[in-house]
Amino acid sequence: MNLTNRLLLSSNNHVGAQFQRVSWRKFHTATVALSPRDGPVPMTSRKEGELDGATILAKSLKSQGVEYVFGVMGIPVVEASIILQRVGIKYIGTRNEQAACYAAQAHGYLTGTPAVCMTVSGPGMLHAMGGLANAQVNCWPLILIGGSTERPQEQLGAFQETLQVEAARLFTKFSARPPTLQRIPAYVAKAVRFSSYGRPGATYLDFPGDLLNETIQETQIEFPPKLPPPPQCLAPEAEINRALELLRTAERPLVVVGKGAAYGRAEKHIQDFIRSSDLPFLPSAMGKGLVPDEHPNCVSPARSLVLQKADVVVLLGARLNWMLHFGQPPRFNPNVKIIQVDIEPEEFHNSIPTEVNLSGDINSITGQLFKAVSDSRWSFPRNKKWWEEIQKKVESNKKTVAAMSNDSSLPLNYYAALSCIRKNIPENSIIVNEGANTMDIGRNVLLNNHPRCRLDAGTYGTMGLGLGFSTAAALYCQDEGQGRRVVCVQGDSAFGFGGMEIETLFRYKLPVTTVIINNNGIYGGVDSTEWNNLRSEKEHLGIL
Repeated sequence: MNLTNRLLLSSNNHVGAQFQRVSWRKFHTATVALSPRDGPVPMTSRKEGELDGATILAKSLKSQGVEYVFGVMGIPVVEASIILQRVGIKYIGTRNEQAACYAAQAHGYLTGTPAVCMTVSGPGMLHAMGGLANAQVNCWPLILIGGSTERPQEQLGAFQETLQVEAARLFTKFSARPPTLQRIPAYVAKAVRFSSYGRPGATYLDFPGDLLNETIQETQIEFPPKLPPPPQCLAPEAEINRALELLRTAERPLVVVGKGAAYGRAEKHIQDFIRSSDLPFLPSAMGKGLVPDEHPNCVSPARSLVLQKADVVVLLGARLNWMLHFGQPPRFNPNVKIIQVDIEPEEFHNSIPTEVNLSGDINSITGQLFKAVSDSRWSFPRNKKWWEEIQKKVESNKKTVAAMSNDSSLPLNYYAALSCIRKNIPENSIIVNEGANTMDIGRNVLLNNHPRCRLDAGTYGTMGLGLGFSTAAALYCQDEGQGRRVVCVQGDSAFGFGGMEIETLFRYKLPVTTVIINNNGIYGGVDSTEWNNLRSEKEHLGIL
């Protein structure tokens, strides 16, 4: 089997066995008379000094530092996937575009550099839309590149013709189609910039088949220089001092650490800030590990209590959305004062008024907060009634969880099963956790003592991302070269959304251990007696 065959087979191409027989040639489908269903059409070789659109795209991505492309290949992006690898970009072929999109965004979150999901036209691009929305809502960098109908065939009922730019616009910071070959490098640079500057998010670029195959003299193409890292903005010192004064006068302060702080690599300054201030902190699901879950100031076991009673809450890269009950009563103190650190000023006052707004780079601002606390030599007294109340609740809830964890009666409860898993997970592993009860309870049982070591459904509550996330995390661990592993803990329903990606993990020999918590359903599931009764009554088709 030649090189092209191997590349195409590894990409799990949509169109089928016809591609398994192609040789190393260039293809196009630019004439209206030909359909992609007729198979790839040999293209006249480029003249010396010419570049086609696929090559310009690949070189543009490479020049902007993109290292990984995930996707499912087929017309019109087959050749593009090959050229990507020829310029040194790593291509990972998944079984479904959703998984590819989940993998690309998780890789962007872990590295801080956007990865690409590449799809075919129409259904292929639409399959990635769930992942596109997930990246946008989670604020993770992602570039989705979709092949599309050739421009001469538009509005003629072309193969897989879809309004892809318009569809993506609802879930992206930037969605566009380069109008000419000369503009491709600038559009790629803009997609990278929009995905990673300011609040990170998703971008989309649309590439018709004829644009990918069109040629131009290389001298007419200008590749912009690689973008510098996003600017790191500080908060005004006056606002830092206001935040410190508010903490000093608080009776029941609380720090909430969100995944925005994890993406911003703010762990060192946050650890210093917690150590110096001695404040209690509560991590969000993916904020876990920035300060170790086993740190004495972690108050996760008393989550409801501290949110309900805190009079001053410091939000570090966390938003007052549904995951934090919008900051509203009865889950929050009606008189709570909010100190919020966020990259996007529009996030302030979103649900309730923000007392102190600290807009800018979270790593820089948490450094400012630490310096202010350290210079003032202030810390929250341990003899305060607030600490006593928190510790009492923490110990009470820990005893309850321990009793359930030690209950080995059959069938096992979630705490017992997850506690057994936790004891066997290597300390520095990345844990991917999804499901209903499996994820909700897993947040509390599966501990994280290192940053960016937990990936789950996040703000959008998406199911089916577990193995896609695991693929990206395993590649990240391999590139890191420290021998870390990935452990994916899923419910049986969550596994069912993307279970075929097990083959992707196997094909690339990725260091992932997958554990499925099987309760025969969603949430509580059904026991065998009830299931058999329902089957005998022929009502099982309505079971959730």
